[in-house]
Amino acid sequence: MASIKKRGTVWQVRVSYNDQAGKRHTLNKSGFRTKREAELFATETQSVINKDELTDGSILFAKYFWEWFTAYKESSVRDRTRATYVQAYNVLEKYIPTLKIEDMDRYTYQKFIKEYGKTHAKSTVSKMNSLYHASVKDGIYDGFIKKDFVAGTNMVFNRANTRKVDYLNIDELTKLSNYLFKTRNHNFTSKYMILTALLTGMRPGEIGGLKWKDINFNFKTITISQSWNEQTKDFEPLKNESSHRTIRVDEWLLELLSELKNNHKLVFVNQYGTIPTSAAVNKVLRQSLNVLGIKRRGFHFHSCRHSHVAYLLSKGIDLYAISKRLGHSDIGITSKIYSYMIDEYKAVTDEKIVTALDSLIPKDDSYVKDKI
Repeated sequence: MASIKKRGTVWQVRVSYNDQAGKRHTLNKSGFRTKREAELFATETQSVINKDELTDGSILFAKYFWEWFTAYKESSVRDRTRATYVQAYNVLEKYIPTLKIEDMDRYTYQKFIKEYGKTHAKSTVSKMNSLYHASVKDGIYDGFIKKDFVAGTNMVFNRANTRKVDYLNIDELTKLSNYLFKTRNHNFTSKYMILTALLTGMRPGEIGGLKWKDINFNFKTITISQSWNEQTKDFEPLKNESSHRTIRVDEWLLELLSELKNNHKLVFVNQYGTIPTSAAVNKVLRQSLNVLGIKRRGFHFHSCRHSHVAYLLSKGIDLYAISKRLGHSDIGITSKIYSYMIDEYKAVTDEKIVTALDSLIPKDDSYVKDKI
């Protein structure tokens, strides 16, 4: 595992590893002018160590997964994503702590997924599986693993724990929007953030990181170029490259946001000079739903994004346009996340198709007579 720290004006790298006998070793090197140089050295060093350890296949799969993460992923992921990899590693440590790479095959992996899936939702099992599969495919490419034992296995999950994407219907959306608007207070920005989420489909972090310079009042657009990390109280890169986007918004929303104009560069700074946390926004959201008598136990700040999608689908908006607005890398991701929601609006789409095809149907009976 690699540790990178700044010492004065230069960067230092410390790489720790165990040899085949289990003895702990530490490699230190300093003098790097930039953090990037240090990261490259750490990655290359870890790769060499991994190759030496893994060529005989005797390393534990859990250990391999963690070493793969530190070598290929750790330096480029956000804190929230890192937590997911840590979770995936802990799952391996819990369920298959003694299994070595050489002992892994499709049957063994399928048994592991079956056991893990008994108590976990479909989305969780699918996410863990995708991370393990990525590590295995890299291992095959690097020559550490001989066969792809993840490919072709079946996802097993607990249906009772698998929640559908929760969203508000049009009537509930209207009630909530009206309530938030009537009870808003520009000193407390949570209600403004919820309304923005409902009307744009932006992610919570993207809303928190919104700057005034990102809003074009003339062209009625919002440009999303950074995210807000509520733990570090600082900006962080967006989820992926496709998350960088510019979306059209309504004049009403722009006028609403104008009420928050102040000397801060961030839009949603409250009277305390801070951006409300997700917990704070969720508290306001739950209180609002309770007042309105809307019972949605699983509805939270991020669910506003889902409600935005549901509303657009109900209006027959093209899925490709919705995908681009959400910042998904491809339409397949949108389709997968909102698959059951799309099915619910299939009846609306089918009716539009039938109506559109009606123009192709002959309007008199001359064609029928010719055939008789």
